[in-house]
Amino acid sequence: MKRALVTGGAGFIGSHLCKFLLDKGYQVFCLDNFFTGQKSNIEPFFGDPNFKMIEHDIIEPFYLDDKFDQVYNLACPASPIHYQKNAIRTIKTSTAGMINVLGFARKNSARILQASTSEVYGDPLQHPQKETYNGNVNPIGPRACYDEGKRVAETLMFDYHRTHGMEIRVARIFNTYGPNMTFDDGRVVSNFIVQALKNKPITIYGDGSQTRSFCYVSDLVNGLYALMESDITGPVNLGNPGEFTVKELAEKIIKLTGSKSEIIYKDLPEDDPKKRKPDISLAKVKLNWNPNVLLEDGLEMTIEYFKKVL
Repeated sequence: MKRALVTGGAGFIGSHLCKFLLDKGYQVFCLDNFFTGQKSNIEPFFGDPNFKMIEHDIIEPFYLDDKFDQVYNLACPASPIHYQKNAIRTIKTSTAGMINVLGFARKNSARILQASTSEVYGDPLQHPQKETYNGNVNPIGPRACYDEGKRVAETLMFDYHRTHGMEIRVARIFNTYGPNMTFDDGRVVSNFIVQALKNKPITIYGDGSQTRSFCYVSDLVNGLYALMESDITGPVNLGNPGEFTVKELAEKIIKLTGSKSEIIYKDLPEDDPKKRKPDISLAKVKLNWNPNVLLEDGLEMTIEYFKKVL
């Protein structure tokens, strides 16, 4: 039986990954400080003898007696509202925290996967974005604590790989949505669904022409697992290449919820990307991975989740 540590395991993606690994027969240790993770996301696993919860912040060193085969590092707030709330702590998570997780993995001779992000591409001048693109990131802007933090985390991963021969995997995750998102995280999908269900105005920042690609969480988790089990270090883009404007997303959600919400427009935040679409050619060829859930189907499942939460 393989043993995996999932940092940030009580979060949106982390909780789905924990379930996926438990279903695969893993022993799963979930480590989370509950800054954005929720105990309700992992409560269904509490009765499973193969699941263990550890409350801890990766900024502080940690030691576990058990021997681990794999480490999935998902510990970092991922939405602007959350990661800008304490910008210094956010960048510490991707630097000091990354070093602590790498040290733990090295001690265990464990393979480690870093959940990086499409934000390493910044406001991209290349479209769609390939892994070979080095990005267009503002290092002193309000998003830099997350964008640059994740870039440094990738640097640390590859330096530990080159210096210590560690087995690493780096996934660059594009916009992901689905059940277990928090309703107040400020992400576009959760914002729009909550506003639509409450028949409140749907807030679009900018003119709504900026594009995003939305990957349903089950597809994303399949991709993370495929990467971990592969023989390539990455980085590998994981996302759905279907591209939609933010306005199109709002209109789809209004239609699917039967909402009476109207769309209102506010100023675009600083450094907000104008276009975002992954080139997933590498994942298709090397991982045999391709997202399958259509946007409308995924939105319907996410809307049902938020109806229960609200």
